[in-house]
Amino acid sequence: MTGRAVLSVHPAYRDDIGDLVTRRPVPGPGIGNVGAFLFLNHHGPQPYPPSNRGLPFGPHPHRGFETVTFILEGELAHTDSAGHESVIRAGGVQWMTAGRGIVHAEVSPAAFKRDGGRLEILQLWLNLPARLKMTAPLYVGVQADGIPAVAAEGATVRLVSGAWRGEHGPVESLTGVFLSWIEAQPGASITFDGLSGRDVFLYAARGGIEVAGRQVPQFHLAQLSEGDSVTIAAPEPALFLFGHADPIPEPIVAHGPFVMNSMEEIREAFADYQAGRFGAAEIVER
Repeated sequence: MTGRAVLSVHPAYRDDIGDLVTRRPVPGPGIGNVGAFLFLNHHGPQPYPPSNRGLPFGPHPHRGFETVTFILEGELAHTDSAGHESVIRAGGVQWMTAGRGIVHAEVSPAAFKRDGGRLEILQLWLNLPARLKMTAPLYVGVQADGIPAVAAEGATVRLVSGAWRGEHGPVESLTGVFLSWIEAQPGASITFDGLSGRDVFLYAARGGIEVAGRQVPQFHLAQLSEGDSVTIAAPEPALFLFGHADPIPEPIVAHGPFVMNSMEEIREAFADYQAGRFGAAEIVER
């Protein structure tokens, strides 16, 4: 079994959105994407006072990819033009397939804006192949108690999609993406295999981690070498995002909220959105 090593480490750079602390490791100055993994925003961690304005993500469109949102602290209210509504609390995940087009809003529930509290959210964008870019929109919201927590070697693997050690995540990925986040205690060392030919995503959200003796500090993304396994160690308490996916050997053309295969398709997306073909999402106070 050939273990993967760290080729490069990329810091998340600050790109705050109003009063929302935001770090973005990808895309960044030294990295455009990690195969099928296109974009990651790390919001927080930060406290919100009582009588706050909450998250600023009112209704906006997407086409051609998927968003996966991990609510580590706080709450997130979702509504979209396909008729989905949810409030996902700490430890939960929402997975949205934009497909041929959707308008959604991601805001703070009324109680959070009234009372305040801590907030930390990770949002990851996943590419879709051309054959699925115009698929019907989908949405799955899962609370913490619906996500398997698998204990292993001093760590807890919270399995969102894919299978690991006999457990299955609650989300069935259209493209076979494996996604998890791992909470590790000092001295933990965990191995994932079956990675041959896969794009591997590894981001240290809290605390630092190590791969093959190379440190990956907090708020850093690791690009890994080829291999069929990876062993991740935690010299300190850590929380990291780990996923892998089959490559999508197609052009990536991203512009604003759309990810397609050509500029012509991007222009079509804007035209369809402006013509109202994505529908509309209203912010629902809950």
